[in-house]
Amino acid sequence: MDVEQFLSSGKDTLDFIAQYHASLSSGDRPVLSDVKPGYLREALPDQAPQNGEAFESVLADVVKYILPGMTHWQSPNFFAYFPAQVTYPSILADMVTAAVNSIGFSWLAGPAMTELEAIVMDWVGKMIGLPEQFLYRDKDGALTGGGGVIESTASEATMFALLAGRQRALAKLKEAHPDQEDHFLLSKLVAYTSNQSHFSVGRDCFIAMLKMHTVEADEYGCLRGPALEKAMKEDIAKGLHPAFVCATLGTTGTCAFDNLEEVGVVAREAGMWLHVDAAYAGSAFVCPEYRHWMKGLEHADSFNFNLHKNLAVGFDCSALWVQSQRDFIRAFDHEAATYMPSDQLCPELVADYRFFQIALGRRFRSLKVWFVLRCYGVEGMQKILRERCGFADKFASHVRSSERFELVKNAPPHVGLVCFRLKGSDDENNQLLKLVTATRRVFIVSTRFNGQVLLRLAVGSILCTEADVDRAWETISQCAAQMPTPE
Repeated sequence: MDVEQFLSSGKDTLDFIAQYHASLSSGDRPVLSDVKPGYLREALPDQAPQNGEAFESVLADVVKYILPGMTHWQSPNFFAYFPAQVTYPSILADMVTAAVNSIGFSWLAGPAMTELEAIVMDWVGKMIGLPEQFLYRDKDGALTGGGGVIESTASEATMFALLAGRQRALAKLKEAHPDQEDHFLLSKLVAYTSNQSHFSVGRDCFIAMLKMHTVEADEYGCLRGPALEKAMKEDIAKGLHPAFVCATLGTTGTCAFDNLEEVGVVAREAGMWLHVDAAYAGSAFVCPEYRHWMKGLEHADSFNFNLHKNLAVGFDCSALWVQSQRDFIRAFDHEAATYMPSDQLCPELVADYRFFQIALGRRFRSLKVWFVLRCYGVEGMQKILRERCGFADKFASHVRSSERFELVKNAPPHVGLVCFRLKGSDDENNQLLKLVTATRRVFIVSTRFNGQVLLRLAVGSILCTEADVDRAWETISQCAAQMPTPE
């Protein structure tokens, strides 16, 4: 493909993207596909073509084979899981990122890439009201010792925080017990999280070879200080050493908020690393009216949220901040290769992002954040968040006015998520979900909370309107009407 063909094919691709999004907005394309497992292997050849094909044929096959097998996350009728927004500035930024194709493992390998990431991390941190100690520079421009990095997902960010906490705790135990082997000391470390946190916390502990103590949340799905303290005392009595705790702002199931003021004090007194996973709800903090949930964040060692959920930046883009770069990178700092000497860097001016993650190579994710923030501004981001929260409130009002449905007790609507259920048994709610899914017009999912099945509707698509939420309610109500009325 030469440059003339690239320009022509590029225009065709942009036209395709615009037409695809238009088909989602118009409702012409169901949010769910009707393909069967294995459909694509039957449709495509079993080996690559010997000779190159025209780009027009490739794009035509996207329409013919790929789109029919997609679950359309950008559809205004996608209300499952949590949203994964993308906007045109983010798409265009990814095009530029692909064009420069920088690996950026050090400042010399990508000066602008390295410096822009630190700048936008401070921009975003200020935009959501993070405590100043998490930023690279304070209001006077002085270095704080903290800072941020863009990882791929919150699961990855939690893993890195866990490894940093493990390393810090191991160093303390080694100092107290210099004659003990590291593997023995490691067997004494314990991590804590609630039974409402994301499943990846348990997987991270498994990979890091840490014991995990799951603490029961309260009736609202919140981790509380006394429950954490009780769990710690039980483990200390067994000769174990509390090392790490993961608190959540916006739990996966119901968007509950752990009590950071209580958990933070307990973690600080015990010397544990406190990581705050705000993967979903962290986007809400762009609006000051939601920042009361951040009380106690000053106790945390690290904080993370996903810009790719509710802040118009395409996947993947997960922002992670730490109060101490020194403590964080200690878990990843290893002897550098001879072709990447650290003396190329100015630590007082730029971060050495090689030691903020496991992988050496890094994507230029900060560029799409920069594009989106400049095109929308803080007020534009606030508008996106508030509109979608408003749409969710509208759906909740439908539920409240219905005789057959109810909002879930102790799980009020938060940040665009509505937890509701059909008045009846778990089996009836599961059956309703099957009926709704079968329509392919609306996509919602279920979970369990406080011993019962509930349905979740998460509003987030950039293309979603209030009318789409109303139609979702109509579809769900129509499906409920097909079920027997309770006696």
